[in-house]
Amino acid sequence: MNELIGRVFSFEKHVFPNQSALYNHLASNGQSPKALMISCADSRIVPEHIMQAEPGDLFVCRNAGNIVPPFATQNGGVSSTVEYAVMALGVRDIIVCGHSDCGAMKALVHDGALDSMPNVAAWLRHSHAAQKVVRESYPADLDDKAKHHAISLENVVAQIAHLRTHPSVAAGIARGEIALHGWFVDIHAGQVLGLDGETGQFVPLREDQPLPVALPHARRIAAGSTYLQAAE
Repeated sequence: MNELIGRVFSFEKHVFPNQSALYNHLASNGQSPKALMISCADSRIVPEHIMQAEPGDLFVCRNAGNIVPPFATQNGGVSSTVEYAVMALGVRDIIVCGHSDCGAMKALVHDGALDSMPNVAAWLRHSHAAQKVVRESYPADLDDKAKHHAISLENVVAQIAHLRTHPSVAAGIARGEIALHGWFVDIHAGQVLGLDGETGQFVPLREDQPLPVALPHARRIAAGSTYLQAAE
């Protein structure tokens, strides 16, 4: 803890003075983050570090398993964060970011792994879809390491699906104002993979290639123009 406190003093003495203009601007004008990033609480995954973000760039929500519970009338911290980011801050891009060696996802490889942690077990019920996909749709002979990796990837897909149940997100998508991104950080390789919504596959992010997007900005209205004209 002393080491961490020492870094606070370093921030006050060295970091802040070098960025005082930026902090003063943010303090005076408020924030306009470029994206909402929902990532795992794992201490090895630091969204601002991965994206080399400056203060004010990212609106971050972190929890065990980078989970987004489906929308419900009961209030929750993640749901409130999503709603605030979209409605108050006007965020146009939402990133769900998983990672390799995730302890939360590892607990889903075997039943009973969380018997001593009932609160964590209850939270991870929001990832059971990912667990079920791997158990019923992947090869039965996968070893535990491969299952863990597969569940971690499928969990990102599942949480993006949950995001779409939130009214603020659904409305933003319909207006073409919100894009959804699914990322996966390989800690060992230092590589970020992105979910390509067209292929359903995770592919490396490359500087010289288009960014893989789970759901791009595009206006989506279920009722066709013919129906809308008839209704008028």
